[in-house]
Amino acid sequence: MMDVVIGTGKGFFPLESDLIEMAQTKIHRKKRQVTILIIWMILWEVGSESIQYSVLEETESGTFVANLTKDLGLKRGELAERGAQVVFKGNRQHLQLDPQTYDLLLNEKLDREELCGSTEPCVLPFQVLLENPLQFFQAALRLLDINDHAPEFLENEILLKISESSHPGTAFPLKIAQDLDVGSNTVQNYTISTNSYFHLFTLNHSDGRRYPELVLDKALDREEQSELRLTLTALDGGSPPRTGTSQVLVVVLDINDNAPEFAQLLYEVQVPENSPVGSLVITVFATDLDAGTYGELSYSFFQSSNQVIQAFEINTVTGEIRLKKPLDFEEIRSYRLEIEASDGGGLSGKCTIAIEVMDVNDNAPELTMSVLISDVPENTPDTVVAIFGISDPDSGENGKMMCTIQDRLPFFLKLTVENFYTLVTERALDRESQAEYNITITVTDLGTPRLKTQHNITVTVSDVNDNAPAFSQTTYTLRVRENNSPALHIGSVSATDRDSGANAQVTYSLLPPADPQLPLASLVSINADNGQLFALRSLDYEALQAFEVGVRAADRGSPALSSQARVRVLVLDDNDNAPFVLYPPQNGSAPCTELVPRAAEAGYLVTKVVAVDGDSGQNAWLSYQLLKATEPGLFGVWAHNGEVRTARLLSERDAVKHRLVVLVKDNGEPPRSASVTLHVLLVDGFSQPYLPLPEVAAAEARADPLTVYLVVALASVSSLFLFSVLVFVAVRLCRRSRAASAGRCSGPEGHFPGHLVDVSGAGTLSQSYQYEVCLRGGSGTSEFKFLKPIFPNFVGEAAGRDAEENSNFTNNFGFT
Repeated sequence: MMDVVIGTGKGFFPLESDLIEMAQTKIHRKKRQVTILIIWMILWEVGSESIQYSVLEETESGTFVANLTKDLGLKRGELAERGAQVVFKGNRQHLQLDPQTYDLLLNEKLDREELCGSTEPCVLPFQVLLENPLQFFQAALRLLDINDHAPEFLENEILLKISESSHPGTAFPLKIAQDLDVGSNTVQNYTISTNSYFHLFTLNHSDGRRYPELVLDKALDREEQSELRLTLTALDGGSPPRTGTSQVLVVVLDINDNAPEFAQLLYEVQVPENSPVGSLVITVFATDLDAGTYGELSYSFFQSSNQVIQAFEINTVTGEIRLKKPLDFEEIRSYRLEIEASDGGGLSGKCTIAIEVMDVNDNAPELTMSVLISDVPENTPDTVVAIFGISDPDSGENGKMMCTIQDRLPFFLKLTVENFYTLVTERALDRESQAEYNITITVTDLGTPRLKTQHNITVTVSDVNDNAPAFSQTTYTLRVRENNSPALHIGSVSATDRDSGANAQVTYSLLPPADPQLPLASLVSINADNGQLFALRSLDYEALQAFEVGVRAADRGSPALSSQARVRVLVLDDNDNAPFVLYPPQNGSAPCTELVPRAAEAGYLVTKVVAVDGDSGQNAWLSYQLLKATEPGLFGVWAHNGEVRTARLLSERDAVKHRLVVLVKDNGEPPRSASVTLHVLLVDGFSQPYLPLPEVAAAEARADPLTVYLVVALASVSSLFLFSVLVFVAVRLCRRSRAASAGRCSGPEGHFPGHLVDVSGAGTLSQSYQYEVCLRGGSGTSEFKFLKPIFPNFVGEAAGRDAEENSNFTNNFGFT
């Protein structure tokens, strides 16, 4: 160890006593002006660094103590950056750090006698705590005594009874003075006022204290002088010295041959601390061989300190010593009592009692929290949560401690330096598993009974964005009925995020469609805040039955995390399409006419109504029924396939022309329908080479007389008119050819090829009876038409007549 003394500009002083003396001199010279003297003591030990600073007691608050940055070998500003703290035992802050320079300063005036009592040296250990990284430095503050207390006698007058028979040279010990200072500042010498009977010696006790002893120089004569009054002065070692006085009254007694004697000169006793008031400590006993008043003894304390008088009382008659107050091992560990037994003649005997205070485990451990980080981020292992120190003022096993926390917590305690612990995370914390921990730090001593102190701290795990939003389903199926109103809410998706705060706030968006041809932006939209999906326009099942939408849910953390889900939107069919009849065509043209032979049996297939429905499901299930007929009961319609068949055998009484109305209805709700009109013509057998209609036969009957007349007329006309008739016939033939060309379909496709022709799947016709099938335009659609029969032209001169007859047939039945 090396002592370094810093003076006030007058150099270095190698001796501590010289430094103190100089400081005391300057204090008295400048009265209230304080001159600061600081002693640095640097102690280097193996594996650790300990620094000891010394300062005079009663130094003003704010006094500079040390340049801590330099002493610790740190860089300038590093103390501030690392959050330096000065930690004393018991949460008392005797020192402070300058907030600008981080120099070590006194935080308050320190009274050595108050802090340490008679203990010397007075050393106050402390730690310098640095964070980031965690580091401790052991240090101590030593308080140097100044002479701020004068010696003081407990009694203003000391009574001393001396027998007149006492011989010169006899010594009489006197009561000592008390001085709260230590070292050279305590009592160093005693003096007695000038007299002709006594001189004074100053002697040393075994414990180092100095006491006065009065020595008789010549024999006393009670008859000459019965008492003497002397002044006893105590001087300390200060510069200048302080003094205290007491009066000594010497009473000269008659002769008393025997002084009291104790059975033991030294008594040793142990007393547990906290023993109740009035407890018996010990009983002392002395004897005196004299009789009468000279043999009557009285017990009292002799040369006892103020601490003894406050703690103990003695029975002057029995010699019992009892407690006046509970003893505290942590305050005073031992007492030394001087007991005097005096007889009635003024003689006395003395003994010493050494009392050792036994420690009792009466102090629970103390915990001092230096650093507490109550908010710890998740996913960060080996994080320092708290730094604290523990202490126990008891001694031995009572002062030994152990520190624990609860089991099954992701934290552990690590001992850094003596009685200093750090609370550290054992592994990375997960806020989603547990967001808060209540930790109880228990400090238990090893005494009997064991005492403990508990300190509760709450650690909150702060969130880190480590969880992506999770959809409640990976695939959603939403259904919307077609013809919906725009901006219709069709469903919702939902995602949750296990994080908290902004990390758990979810926003929704649509992903680009997998099919770039799909106009997704015009079909649906999503509410970014709640995931509600809306149809932007009216949907048409017949145009779009289903489509898929990708939805992305992203949180607002940094970095943002996201997840995806697929939404399948099914468009539900609405019965918004009526059945559409394909055959027979319904385009505003004249209706088709179906030919049925009168020889047809019941169930003969007349035709088949073909219809379709743009809807789906039951909305597209079609049924057929005969809504209206010229002759009910003659024809029927199959409900499921639309086939029109004869319901019974035909007879000659049945009308030639029939009009049928067929209703086509779907199975929707409400049902929608369409109707088609059919014309049926009953004919007499398809095997005759010529099939005259009733109207045609009547026309021919009317035309026969005219033909005969023409033949007779032509035969009787003269040759002059022959040429005219031939021209006339040629003109008529040309007109007929044009009329026939306009009424027939052009091209060979219109005639049924082959020897036999199938009519409606129900029979065959001979080659001589052929029907034209014509595809007509005009409405933009293709239509099937059964046209007029093609009659053979037997005579050329009847051509005009045929044209007229065919024209009549068309007008009556709607043939084109």
